Amino acid sequence: MYICKNKQENTQQMENYIVSARKYRPSTFDTVVGQRALTTTLKNAIASQKLAHAYLFCGPRGVGKTTCARIFAKTINCLHPTADGEACNECESCRAFNEQRSYNIHELDAASNNSVEDIRSLIEQVRIPPQIGRYKVYIIDEVHMLSTAAFNAFLKTLEEPPQHAIFILATTEKHKILPTILSRCQIYDFNRINVSDIVEHLENVARKERIDAEPEALNIIAQKADGGMRDALSIFDQVVSFTNGHITYDSVIENLNVLDYEYYFKLTDCFLTGKVTDCLLIFNDILQKGFDGSHFITGLSSHFRDLLVSRDPATLKLLEVGASIRERYLQQAQKCSPKFLYKAMRLCNDCDLSYRQSKNKRLLVELTLIQLAQLNGETDDTSEGPGPKKTINPVFNQTTPQNQSRPQLQQQPAASSQHTPTAPTQQPVHQPQPDGQSARQPVQPTRVNPLPQPQQSGKKVPVMKADSLSTSIRRQPTQQPASTTAPPKQPAASTSDTWEDFMFNEKDLEYYWRDFTNKLSKDEAANAGRMKNMHPVQLKDQTSFEVVVDNEMVQKNMLRLAPQIEDYLRRQLHNRKIRMKVRISESNENVRAYSHLEKFQMMSKKNPKLLRLKDEFGLEFS
Repeated sequence: MYICKNKQENTQQMENYIVSARKYRPSTFDTVVGQRALTTTLKNAIASQKLAHAYLFCGPRGVGKTTCARIFAKTINCLHPTADGEACNECESCRAFNEQRSYNIHELDAASNNSVEDIRSLIEQVRIPPQIGRYKVYIIDEVHMLSTAAFNAFLKTLEEPPQHAIFILATTEKHKILPTILSRCQIYDFNRINVSDIVEHLENVARKERIDAEPEALNIIAQKADGGMRDALSIFDQVVSFTNGHITYDSVIENLNVLDYEYYFKLTDCFLTGKVTDCLLIFNDILQKGFDGSHFITGLSSHFRDLLVSRDPATLKLLEVGASIRERYLQQAQKCSPKFLYKAMRLCNDCDLSYRQSKNKRLLVELTLIQLAQLNGETDDTSEGPGPKKTINPVFNQTTPQNQSRPQLQQQPAASSQHTPTAPTQQPVHQPQPDGQSARQPVQPTRVNPLPQPQQSGKKVPVMKADSLSTSIRRQPTQQPASTTAPPKQPAASTSDTWEDFMFNEKDLEYYWRDFTNKLSKDEAANAGRMKNMHPVQLKDQTSFEVVVDNEMVQKNMLRLAPQIEDYLRRQLHNRKIRMKVRISESNENVRAYSHLEKFQMMSKKNPKLLRLKDEFGLEFS
């Protein structure tokens, strides 16, 4: 008998169960959550008997648009309203509304009744006056779903309805409604409900349902709801079923697949200490638990934002988290500098924008994590960072060991201009070797003057060639070797005897040729465009190059620019013997085509059938 009685009670509870979103739906203006300004306006309009004939309630889903429309319809038909503008819930009109048998309130779903015939049927009903109460209220939900023809059929009635008719339109997409409809309505914009109001309402519901709930757990539910009370109550019911009435923080993040705050706090500590390996391992753990990379990077951006607002007491109110986690945000925010947070948020935002287009999404996120872990060690260009300032010595008058790394080859040219004997005396100086021996073989370091004087020794000071540095000449500092190591007040002739010019190839030549065209002024835009179509060819002497043009006008322009081009290339390629030659192409020589006619002529030489095709169809160039 006892088992049968429990089964009957459980069956009765299942039959009488109502979801929280319906069970705790507000029935008065005072119980509406998060819309205080709108409810006050509606109550004042009812108290002063200044009612409009058409209202438009618009806003996000689940914020109380339809609920306020029903409360408004119930209150204006109440026979004995209270002093504060609420319905009495005792008169016949209120009882009929509460029992869902009122004939004065009609609800129409525009999503399924969006044709002209449906609107015409509604217009026919509007003509019938109410039997009980003063007004007949028509609530049209999702009104943006009406067709254009239905809107046009509804215009006249909406503008001049009978005195007893009031229309309340509700929509989530106001921009889809015709302007002629908007101009005939009083528009009320509903806001998203903030997290604190949702948490407070959920605490009241949990208290009434005798459910144990941690504040942090309810805060996660409120954030997941994204400003919608209906969504929050639906998630609340889901979590209650999962936890059997004992809602904890861990159970909520497990059931809702929400990433724990702990991951973000650990990652931020790793970023501040530069632990790249730990960052990648934590991200791998997150992926193995089934979280998406886009969801992770979005949450990380929000975490940095919360840290930023936690630094200033004025913006602390923008932090929408629980009390215990709020304290952790305050502690970690003091470890992060504003500059670090600005750069971190920018990196996360760039990653979020590029995530959808990326083919290797995991690598994209991991690169972002590596950059974040290196932010704390970066220094600004305008300020000296931690540690001693690096002084870089010139490479053109000193020997570099073969096992020296490439970053050590890129040195400041400014160091050579200081004629102090301290820096050069610490480097070994090479003496010229006999034929057959390597010039790179170092001798014992000796103390010498930084700039050898001609009268002391007749031997030349050898220089390092570009190929011996094992690096591209494009990465060398843009400086002239003569100005670096030449003895002071020496004539140009002796300088040319002392220094060797660097060798270059055609690839380097074309690279700096393109670079020169990009540096031309707007007045030379036409010549820059022509130069981009040209390809300089290096001649046999390895120091001269030739440019082929198709007419005399272009040749004159190139000869006019030749001194500038030669000077630029000499400085960039570190070779003072560079010469530029310009010639007009021969009649049988293929030159890059510029116009459509020239392109066609070149193509027809390769395929004579094109000429026949042009003649048969009578084609002409526009």
